[in-house]
Amino acid sequence: MLSTQIIWLFVLAIPIACVAWTVTHEEIFSGMRAYCTRQSKENRSPFLRKCFYMLTCEYCFSHYVTIFFLIITGYTLLFSGWRGYLIAGFALVWIANLYMSIFALLRQAIKAEKTKIELEEKIIDGQQQTADKNRISPGKRSLLKKTLMGDHWKDI
Repeated sequence: MLSTQIIWLFVLAIPIACVAWTVTHEEIFSGMRAYCTRQSKENRSPFLRKCFYMLTCEYCFSHYVTIFFLIITGYTLLFSGWRGYLIAGFALVWIANLYMSIFALLRQAIKAEKTKIELEEKIIDGQQQTADKNRISPGKRSLLKKTLMGDHWKDI
């Protein structure tokens, strides 16, 4: 029974992390997030400022997503009843935030690698353009050869 609960813990944390990350980071919710961020800074009511802030923070928002998933799944951990829900809730939030942290680090590493590749490509393209500019055409090469040998006066 405990092994099943542990498997459920790690599996159920995946959609919690997915929903919390999507709402708090992805472009599809950027309009709502911008409004909530503005309200969390400018609203007159301290209570409403905190409420709007909780919608922009992945850690805070993951608590609400976890409560939603606990209600629809009825998942408990270690105990049945309210104690099992309480332990499951905090465990799910912790695992979901661990998943989101790993995902953020992975995204950051991928973005850094893409930026490095783009920079290297620009450097290589710049070097190729410089080499192309310095390259001498065949007609100019023969003139350069005559100039270096002192024969360039013979053509005049």
